[in-house]
Amino acid sequence: MRISAKIATRITTQLKAYQAILAQAMKKDSSEGDTVVIVTDMIADILGYDKYQNLSSEHAIRGSYVDLMVSADNKPRFLVEIKAVGTELKDNFIKQAVDYAANKGVDWVVLTNGILWRIYKVVFAKPIDRVLVYELNALEANCKGPEAIECFGNLSFEAFSNNTLSDLFHEKQITSKFAIAALLINDSMLDALRLQIKRLSEVKVTVEDLRSLLLDEVIKRELIDGEEAKSALAHVKKLQRRMNAKRNDSDSDEETTDPSSPPSQTPEVNAENRSASLSAGASATVDAIVTSLKS
Repeated sequence: MRISAKIATRITTQLKAYQAILAQAMKKDSSEGDTVVIVTDMIADILGYDKYQNLSSEHAIRGSYVDLMVSADNKPRFLVEIKAVGTELKDNFIKQAVDYAANKGVDWVVLTNGILWRIYKVVFAKPIDRVLVYELNALEANCKGPEAIECFGNLSFEAFSNNTLSDLFHEKQITSKFAIAALLINDSMLDALRLQIKRLSEVKVTVEDLRSLLLDEVIKRELIDGEEAKSALAHVKKLQRRMNAKRNDSDSDEETTDPSSPPSQTPEVNAENRSASLSAGASATVDAIVTSLKS
């Protein structure tokens, strides 16, 4: 979502002021209680919420509490779990807020120590899970930079939307290093790479040779092993199935023609043309990836 100039200006101006406040809080090692006050003011001044109308604190869940609930029109938007400014943010800190969010049907949770801001998407599965969508260091961020504007803009009173945050979530999913690694070892991408090598050098290699080379010598092991890698691979396969289904539907529509129309090409020719088209598209994708890596 495009953030308006008015919202962007507010974020830039207020974040610059709070960077000085956060640096001072870090210097004196402010307590969690003091950090809650700072974060509450940041949500009001940077994000544009009325802290008396839109913010409520210490919501109970099974004997523990989540620090802040941010609402609008009496509907919760996201929860905020706050730790002391000098505290390292750990995964287990977010659990109780995610549990509370799931119980209330809230999709988004923010974990912050005032300096680091992490936005999580709650995944309503069994068990309940969460995915890190965005992370911003508010102390080191460029106040006018796109990262700060995107992070705080999407959380802001005026621009917040489940749809726009979901779009941001999907964008981060498909452009993560794990998803790119999964795409690189996809059959269509490997076939395009094989054709590109043949076109440039007349050297013939197989898809399996290229896959082995990428897995053993090019892609870092951490990008293809572990839970994040498995999740990215599953997401890529899901998108591939969806694309294939759309393509099959499109092919079915093309085959339904008027009896008086000229006969269509043979299945063999159609398949050949489709293969060439797919290879050309995948080759363009390879070229784009190579160009981005060079830049």
